[in-house]
Amino acid sequence: MTEDTVKREPRYVGFWKRLAASIIDIIILVAIIAPIEIAIFGRGYLVLAMQGKTLAVDIWVQLILPLVAAILLWRYRSATPGLMLMSARIVDAATLAPASMRKLVIRAVVLLVMWIVIIPLVGVLWIAFDKRKQGWHDKLAGTVVIQDEDD
Repeated sequence: MTEDTVKREPRYVGFWKRLAASIIDIIILVAIIAPIEIAIFGRGYLVLAMQGKTLAVDIWVQLILPLVAAILLWRYRSATPGLMLMSARIVDAATLAPASMRKLVIRAVVLLVMWIVIIPLVGVLWIAFDKRKQGWHDKLAGTVVIQDEDD
């Protein structure tokens, strides 16, 4: 058997790299969202937000649009900018091929629900203890995050 025919187990990306990728993504997201919110509401945005006067726009600008952007990035690049900087990508857990749109939408919705409703820390910390480094959103969607072979 040659080295080419031996199937290697992928290198699953662990908690700390995924956390770093998420922090990078959040910084990029805030850099994009803050000017939009200020353009819509003016410099008094934080005061209006604390008074609950920005909720409808906030839901779109802070939740829906970033969610759609993440799904599209996952679909067409297999990664967000943070994951790209970590040389990592999201793939189908069974085949290691690019994940289907269905799996990516499931992944996004589960991740969103975890961050809003359920115990966000537990679902994400699960990555640190799981053999394949999967969070609950990965397990339910059938995806894994793996290291690119170039690194």
